Amino acid sequence: MLYNQIEEWLNGILEEQEIPSETAAFCFNLYEDVGDTWSVELVAAADFDDDPDNPDWACDEVTDFDTRNNPLSWEEEAQWEEILNEVTAALKQYLENGTHADILKAYSGVGVGFVDGDMEILYVRD
Repeated sequence: MLYNQIEEWLNGILEEQEIPSETAAFCFNLYEDVGDTWSVELVAAADFDDDPDNPDWACDEVTDFDTRNNPLSWEEEAQWEEILNEVTAALKQYLENGTHADILKAYSGVGVGFVDGDMEILYVRD
């Protein structure tokens, strides 16, 4: 079910928003909101480092595609590790079969993680 929400949300962004020319990579930032509400935003970064111990590349933000004001949010009673695993699985599926996966994969990389937490690299362009 989460995959369908992510797919619809991501398709809308990638169909309607222009990717800035300075973009090197994408990062999906996860947040725990009030109660059992979780949110994800998409940012384009001007830098990329495929070392998971160096997530600072995602701080070199070019745009948030207005997703900071309009994130994908949902309610789910879960621990943060479960949410990270679910979102990671859904994003990997999108990168495999998503309508606009080619747009994301045209850049250096894609990562996901909680803000102020570790980052998992989902894709690195060869």
